[in-house]
Amino acid sequence: MSLDEARLHELLQKQQAGQVKAKDRYEIPSQPMPAQDAVVRRSNINEVALGYTETQARLEAMRCLQCKNAPCVEGCPVRIRIRDFVAAIADGKYDEALAIIRENSLLPAVCGRVCPQEVQCQETCTVGRKFKDVDKSVSIGRLERFVADRHKGGLLPKIAPPTGKKVAIIGSGPGGIVCAADTRRAGHDVTVFEAFHKPGGVMVYGIPEFRLPKAIVQEEIDVLKKMGVKIVCNFIVGRTRTIGDLMKEDGFDAVYVGVGAGLPRFMGIEGEQLVGVYSANEYLTRSNLMRAYAFGKGSDTPIAQSKRVAVVGGGNVAMDAARTAVRLGAEKVYLVYRRSEKEMPARVEEVHHAKEEGIEFHILQNPKRILGNEMGHVVGIECLRYELGEPDDSGRRRPVPIDGSEFMLDVDTVIVAIGNGANPLIQQTTPELEFNKWGNVIVDEKCATSMKGVYAGGDIVLGAATVILAMGQGRIAAAAINEYLAKG
Repeated sequence: MSLDEARLHELLQKQQAGQVKAKDRYEIPSQPMPAQDAVVRRSNINEVALGYTETQARLEAMRCLQCKNAPCVEGCPVRIRIRDFVAAIADGKYDEALAIIRENSLLPAVCGRVCPQEVQCQETCTVGRKFKDVDKSVSIGRLERFVADRHKGGLLPKIAPPTGKKVAIIGSGPGGIVCAADTRRAGHDVTVFEAFHKPGGVMVYGIPEFRLPKAIVQEEIDVLKKMGVKIVCNFIVGRTRTIGDLMKEDGFDAVYVGVGAGLPRFMGIEGEQLVGVYSANEYLTRSNLMRAYAFGKGSDTPIAQSKRVAVVGGGNVAMDAARTAVRLGAEKVYLVYRRSEKEMPARVEEVHHAKEEGIEFHILQNPKRILGNEMGHVVGIECLRYELGEPDDSGRRRPVPIDGSEFMLDVDTVIVAIGNGANPLIQQTTPELEFNKWGNVIVDEKCATSMKGVYAGGDIVLGAATVILAMGQGRIAAAAINEYLAKG
């Protein structure tokens, strides 16, 4: 469904005059996201979603009812004034829209692309509820991306006079970037320590180029540097230096721990030691950060030249791994998931793109063992079929194996994408910190840990979470650090 030119012109005139009624807004169709052709994109790593045109953005923004109670804000972890920035887009005031977003979010180009708006701000949208379909909610994330992409490079915020206090940020992911920016704005001397050779955290090593171009992340890093934040790479806190060393010997007055949850989980089944079995973390890190997709053409990082790949899992990471395997030349890619598609935690958009790209979904199935040849290489997986039983602790129906339902899939590569846990390094080297039974740091409502002057947020606290949730905790921690240092 689309609008003819006459109706479009009429709506734009009404918007300018402030005369668009709720009936008009309901009649505007949801604007589809332009995307690369599904066949063409299988052989390149360029971004799939191409972004709204100006006309599409204004029409989508005009679908917003401008609710007085703004229920969408309740679903936003960083409480962006969504109604106001969407109204600014509808009026063609794009600089104003971006300024409103940046009051609460430093990474709009990132969040507009990868955050699950359909289970956050868009889930509570009145328009979506009117049509009883979250897919018909106002596309808040796409609008956020639209205004962010019009302004390459962030505006430099004002920096307060030097306080003489030093803050260490461990990890340069989304939470670390936000915490570094907010503590630097308060006038503190801020240093970010990153274990990898490039900053950006999961946004660089975990999310593929076709979903989040690395140049966008680099722009945000460049803003930090221009603010005077120092970034030290190849620095593993817990090995290079401990948190205690940073505070007692290197003079840091406060520390933010934002190291993520980078320890991959495996299934504990026969054959996981075979050549050709990857964790999704390793597979994506090799491809994204180490540019294995260009092996022999500017990159020295090898990766399996797979023909038939099985990816185990149903989240966004599983979709990323499967879609990466397609781009690396696999002839067949299977997505093996033990629940139904309805229970998949992956974003609907990512599932849709994966199917368009030819990935074959094997739902209600799970590997029982991985088979290898005499050389120790993967040659297949034996799977069991499942049916759904009663709900488990997560509220999803528990998968129950069907006896005697075993079958074989011929594959040469298996990528395990069933989640990550906390890396134990910080726990092993910082006895003063308290952790829960899963190895996550325990914090209070201000993200303060049990160790004086040390704060934490993101996946190391929440477990596997989202970019914007990590940003929210980075902001809470920064406010607490600034308060703590102000009191001396």
